[in-house]
Amino acid sequence: MATFLYKLGRLAFRRRRYVALLWVALLVGAGVAASTAPAPPEDSFSMPGTESQKAFDLLEKRFPDSSADGASARVVIRAPEGEKITSADSKAEVAKMVAAIGKGSQVAGVEDPYKAKTVSKDGTTAYTSVTYKVAAPELTDKSREALTKATDATRDTGLTVETGGDAVMAEQEMGGSAELIGIAISAVVLILTFGSLVAAGMPLLTAIIGVLIGVMGIAALGSALELSATTATLATMIGLAVGIDYALFIVSRFRAEIAEGRTPEDAAGRATGTAGSAVVFAGLTVVVALSGLAVVNIPILTKMGLAAAGTVVVAVLIALTMIPALLGFAGRKVLRRKDRKKSTSELQDPNAKPKLGTRWARFVLRRPLAVLLVAVVGLGAVAVPATSLELGLPDEGTAAPDSTQRKAYDMLSESFGAGFNGPLMVTVSKDSGVADAAKTVGEKLAKVDGVVAVTPPMPNKADNTAIMNIVPETGPSDHETEELVKSIRSSAQDIGPDTGSEILVTGQTAMTIDFSQTLDDALLPYLGLVVGLAFLLLMLVFRSILVPLKAALGFLLSVAAALGAVVAVFQWGWLADIVGVDQPGPIMSMMPIFMIGVVFGLAMDYEVFLVTRMREAYVHGASPGESVVTGFTHGGRVVAAAAIIMISVFSGFIMENDDMIKMMGFGLAVAVLFDAFVVRMAIVPAVLALLGKAAWWLPRWLDKALPNVDVEGEKLHKVLGDTVPPAPETDRELQPAGR
Repeated sequence: MATFLYKLGRLAFRRRRYVALLWVALLVGAGVAASTAPAPPEDSFSMPGTESQKAFDLLEKRFPDSSADGASARVVIRAPEGEKITSADSKAEVAKMVAAIGKGSQVAGVEDPYKAKTVSKDGTTAYTSVTYKVAAPELTDKSREALTKATDATRDTGLTVETGGDAVMAEQEMGGSAELIGIAISAVVLILTFGSLVAAGMPLLTAIIGVLIGVMGIAALGSALELSATTATLATMIGLAVGIDYALFIVSRFRAEIAEGRTPEDAAGRATGTAGSAVVFAGLTVVVALSGLAVVNIPILTKMGLAAAGTVVVAVLIALTMIPALLGFAGRKVLRRKDRKKSTSELQDPNAKPKLGTRWARFVLRRPLAVLLVAVVGLGAVAVPATSLELGLPDEGTAAPDSTQRKAYDMLSESFGAGFNGPLMVTVSKDSGVADAAKTVGEKLAKVDGVVAVTPPMPNKADNTAIMNIVPETGPSDHETEELVKSIRSSAQDIGPDTGSEILVTGQTAMTIDFSQTLDDALLPYLGLVVGLAFLLLMLVFRSILVPLKAALGFLLSVAAALGAVVAVFQWGWLADIVGVDQPGPIMSMMPIFMIGVVFGLAMDYEVFLVTRMREAYVHGASPGESVVTGFTHGGRVVAAAAIIMISVFSGFIMENDDMIKMMGFGLAVAVLFDAFVVRMAIVPAVLALLGKAAWWLPRWLDKALPNVDVEGEKLHKVLGDTVPPAPETDRELQPAGR
């Protein structure tokens, strides 16, 4: 591979104008496609194979006129203090509001709270439900504004009016300054790392082009593949981070080759052949981790993973082709201004002060056990909150306290009970005569502990399906509600055969519970798939068993610590004001598994970039200890810069209003912090120091069975006729088998 990429790098260097023109053409083409494509849809959840999804699909068939998937709103009205919502004046104002809302062209129906008996026992509060003919993404601005206008007019009369539901005008917007903050900090880090505006500009330019192509590709395919704005934002977050990092490593290697006296063209080829090989395998691990999300069998998660993986692929291709082309335009300008006219001997001053990475590696080699213990115990302590992890989906109870959705939620809880915010929907289906069966089902389910009320069943015209709502005692995110759903489903298995019907439980609360359970069930298979495939990839790269094993265990430690930090901030509320968490609550169900996929890929990036340079030194004759020092001398500073860039990119997304993006940005930022600076910079060299030559051992039979992908460029050095000093005999005793 190194030889092929060496030739590719030289070709891109020589044909730099054509390569640059090709990427510009792709960018323009993606822009045109995105600008002419329909708007992407909003997020939607479906969970094939779950009971709640089965019930939802049944409702769409049996109640075609009920707009089962239509948008809805709930308007909560409260009388002024000391007055009743049942007074004549209040009734008149509520009637006006109901009539105004019902005039909307997309409105399917609106309940009169007095006829529907949705008035609190104390007579102070009432609510009305509004249903629409179309789903929330298809609601027009005119329809949303009409709802707001009607409620505002009622609020002006002195009544307190708050609204909730997916039909309510969204108060938050995707996007913003997150990308700009990440890019700005990245630029500062790159300038400090390279000391050259030209060198610093290359990773930024190529990363931005790659992200634009990826995001515009998502926008172009958004309507056809149902890729939402959240999908594009996550792809931007990951694509920007890896795009900068991949380019950073190739540019850094190019500068090192120039310092060794190579011509710019040869240096570009060697940088692409060596660092580019690491980029390919690092990118491959990220793609494997993100694509592996498909095993969860939740469409939205699969789409997020595949979209982000596509952006990573673009980042890898740009790093392997456009970076060498830009190096052809820049030449020695990528060096610091004071270094551009220095000779090779001046650039490689043996009397220069050792780099910080070199000094740190030597310190770890002297005290490996102490460093290992401090790092492991520290991450273990941070991971402790993860034992209290509670999963759920965001609802209006976790919205900002000053939002109308949260106020409506609180008013319902205070006046009707917490369960009114998360009613369960039960479907009863039978070939015929479902009305009587549903009545019996309702009577029996009303006796289940935890049930406050059961509404009368509503059969369809064919009399083969009926629906009823069950109001729990507890709120939608409470553990007791989850247990209630299990109890109802357990009771339904006995009631169903007795009545000759099939009973299914659905509704937003039940779907949330099924969603979390689906993710829990998929976590171990997902980890097994991703870690297993990545283990094989790393075994190919490092020709070792212990090094990939160490990488996987280090990842598990860093991701556990990251989850602990997420729980402490977003669930427990520690530092909530600083991070901007409006309301602590359960961690979003998809967040841990998605974070595991992303963090695993990024963790392997640092493992590949740092340890590949160590192995390269080892196979070229260095002792195990010297190879660790060499890896940090050449890669420590660059890995640290790459990590800081990733942290800054992810941290920028903490400022987003979207809860999922905010939580993901924070989780990824702390995960990279722990993995890069604790696991890869401390635990990895400490473990390698303790293992010595055994770290690079591979059974002879396995070495023969595995293809040699030559990531460290050993074959490339032979092809180019480089002279490599032989390793001392003592270092050859446990030389990798087959070498």
